[in-house]
Amino acid sequence: MAAESAQTLERGLRLLRLLSDGKGGRTPTELSAELSLSRPVVYRLLTTLLNEGFVRRDDEGRVHLGFGLLALARAVQPLLRAAALPTLRRLAEQVGATAHLTVAEGDDALAVAVVEPSWTDMHVAYREGARHPLAKGAAGRAILAGREGGSAYLATEGQLEEGARGVAAPVLGLPWLEASVGVVTFGPLAESTGPRVVEAAAELAAALG
Repeated sequence: MAAESAQTLERGLRLLRLLSDGKGGRTPTELSAELSLSRPVVYRLLTTLLNEGFVRRDDEGRVHLGFGLLALARAVQPLLRAAALPTLRRLAEQVGATAHLTVAEGDDALAVAVVEPSWTDMHVAYREGARHPLAKGAAGRAILAGREGGSAYLATEGQLEEGARGVAAPVLGLPWLEASVGVVTFGPLAESTGPRVVEAAAELAAALG
C-alpha cells in the first residue's frame, strides 16, 4: 500500500509539473499521452487535485494549475527569502546596486527578496512584494529566457521606471522554481555587473538545489 501511495503521489507531482511549463492547459487525453498514463489513472489524479484546488478546468474542459497552489507558494516564500538574502547581500555590496530575487507568479514577476547596498549615496528603493508583467523589465525577461534554456544575463533601461537600469539572470536547474536574480540602479553599472549577476544566480541555485 505504501508503494502504491508513493507512486500515486509521484504521478500527481509529474502532472502538476507538466501543467507548470507555461504552455497552457491540457485536456485529460493530452495529459494521458504526455505522461504515458491511462486515461482512468489521469481522471483519478485529476479528481483528487480538483477537490484540493490544485488544478482547475476551464469551460472547454482543459486543465490548468489551480489557485490552491498559491497558498503553498506563499508558505514557501519566507523560506526562499531567507535562503536568498546572503547571496543578494554580497551582490548588492559588490555591485553597488539594489539586488533582488524575483519569481514568476502567473503572468507576473514578483519580488520576494530585496537587499539595498550599504555604501552608496543613492539607490533604488525596490520593495518586496512589487510585481510587474514578466515581459517588462530585466527580472521578468530573464525568467522568460530561462524557460527557453537561456543562461545569459539581460539588461534593460527605463522599462519599469524612467532612468532605472536593470540587469538580471535566470536561476536555473530547479524544476520547482522559476526565478531570476538581478540588480537595479539609477546610476551606471560596471561591465562586470552582468557576469556577477550570473554567478549570483548560479550560487543561489546551488544553495537551493
